Amino acid sequence: MKKLAKIVTFGGMLAAMAACAPKQENSDFKYLIDEFADLKIIRYQIPGWDDLSLQQKEYAYHLAEAAKWGRDIHWDQNCRGNLELRHVLEDILNNYIGNRECQEFQDFLVYAKRVMFANGIHHHYAEDKIFPDCSQEYFQALMISVGDGSLRDKIIPFVYDNNRMQRRSTAGTGDIVLLSSVNFYENGVTRQEVEDYYAAIMDPDTETPVAYGLNTLVSRLENGMVIEKVWKSGGVYGPAIDKIIEELEAAAKVAENDLQKKALKLLIQFYKTGSLKVWDDFNVAWVQDTLGTVDFINGFIEDYNDPLGRKGAWEGYVNIKDHEASRRTETISENAQWFEDHSPVNAEFKKKECKGITAKVVNAVCLAGDSYPSTPIGINLPNADWIRKMYGSKSVTIANITHAYDYAAQESPNNILDEFAYSDEEKELERKYGSYASEVHTDLHECLGHGSGQLLPGVSSTAMGEYSSTLEEARADLFGLYFAADPKLVELGVMPSADAYKPEYANFIRNGLFVQFNRVELGRQNTEAHMQDRKLIAEWCFEKGAAENVIEKIVRDGKTYFVVNDYDKLRSLFGQLLAEIQRIKSTGDYEAGKALVETYAVNIDPELHKEVLERYAALNLKPYGGFINPEIVPVTDRKGNIVDYEVVYYDDFMEQQLDYGKRYRAL
Repeated sequence: MKKLAKIVTFGGMLAAMAACAPKQENSDFKYLIDEFADLKIIRYQIPGWDDLSLQQKEYAYHLAEAAKWGRDIHWDQNCRGNLELRHVLEDILNNYIGNRECQEFQDFLVYAKRVMFANGIHHHYAEDKIFPDCSQEYFQALMISVGDGSLRDKIIPFVYDNNRMQRRSTAGTGDIVLLSSVNFYENGVTRQEVEDYYAAIMDPDTETPVAYGLNTLVSRLENGMVIEKVWKSGGVYGPAIDKIIEELEAAAKVAENDLQKKALKLLIQFYKTGSLKVWDDFNVAWVQDTLGTVDFINGFIEDYNDPLGRKGAWEGYVNIKDHEASRRTETISENAQWFEDHSPVNAEFKKKECKGITAKVVNAVCLAGDSYPSTPIGINLPNADWIRKMYGSKSVTIANITHAYDYAAQESPNNILDEFAYSDEEKELERKYGSYASEVHTDLHECLGHGSGQLLPGVSSTAMGEYSSTLEEARADLFGLYFAADPKLVELGVMPSADAYKPEYANFIRNGLFVQFNRVELGRQNTEAHMQDRKLIAEWCFEKGAAENVIEKIVRDGKTYFVVNDYDKLRSLFGQLLAEIQRIKSTGDYEAGKALVETYAVNIDPELHKEVLERYAALNLKPYGGFINPEIVPVTDRKGNIVDYEVVYYDDFMEQQLDYGKRYRAL
């Protein structure tokens, strides 16, 4: 492959870029279907669906049903009380027969949409509590009108009291377990009690550490004893998990190959037993299936919502491989060892042998749980460092989601680039290479960044505590940024020219220092892990490069701009910070990690914050986007035999939410 890569021509690269371009199966398809508050709702198409065999479609169908049955789990994990509120909202939206045109009902409707989007009462990104604009008296009257009046003393304070459940997680001082609203801890258990509990049961010397606490609720009994309640069949969330198991068993019967069947069997066993050893066995089997076209995620996976970075939010996701577009990611993953060897980090923190790293471009079929409605554009799993080291990882870039974002943006008359980019040269480079360079950065971030480096013996994967998510995302972003500018990518035919990376650098700095704070309420801190990651990197590089004016702050006509003056030196700074964050993670240097995050990632300059909010508001754009799923519908013949599975597209966000509330209610 290396020999072939050296003779890839610019024309060949253009062909590769064309393969990654958005594929509209229907040019009349409308992507942007609703906007409210700070949110926009987008539809996505599923290119390649009609090319699947009937067996593959049936496999994807059952995997999608298994994903949607986990909906109630994620709602309950986000905050105790979310499910009861959602049921009340559903009752009102389905049954209220009064005036739906008045302003108060419209205010109620916006609140209901926001809660549905966030899977609960806290903003999906900022994590602050969402409040309705309609009055308490009106909300209570709506409840009474549909027969839910008996719940008013519970629901009304839950919704309106600004002293209760203020944030889903917390970035403040004090006991971050007690202050958090996530439903991972109960009965007043404290951070110290939780940490003492896990310290007593963990074995730090094993080469295959178990992800203790990934699938449990931690509780304190009346006698003061701390225990875990397991999320499994017959345990917490049992009714929903039983439905997931039922669909996974149906999927296993029509899986594409034996590795998929083995992985599904282990996943089912995990759900039945709650054993994290079985969960590890499942991930080992799952990561080894690289031949199938249909793939999935299902389980308690990402720990970003847990203030201690231990509990897994429930997530489901189904995709199909875009074989043509995957050539780019396959080239990157096939050269994983070269990138690891040439990483700017200390040699003792590098993997000596990169195993099993696979990457592909996929099209989403179904989003669920922690990936719905708001979803990532790239994923790298499994999370266990020892599995990555011994068996590798799977990385995906989700093409149809990225392209849906692009097409939805084209349906809007205004854009961020013209407002916040300083020069015509920046804008020209962005329009020429920006979208593609961003996809390559995502590839590098997911394919290699998360899978790079290694922990030293005895260092726990949870050593960074509440700073773990931010530092891990920063590490992966830095890996992608550093190598996006490497001549190796041009040699491999991944990048079309030596300058193609520049718009990604310019956009990353512009966003990290300034533009992204349109998502944060004025006066609040920057708390979301990915936003902290971007701010940490941009602020650190701005400060360290100040003497050489690597990044310049320019004010023109009363507007602030951040301009990259020296791309080579900026790349060097990215490399230096990558080396330091890898050292922090590899050695478990909690204090150094804390210092980086607290110094560079949290506090927002109030004047810049005010300015970006005003400029962004003038564009009349919504800063957050999320999706509604297509529906996969079985098609039967006259005898009742399933002969096909068709894709049907919703065009109403709340219609899908209410439909899911009826069809997938398990808790």
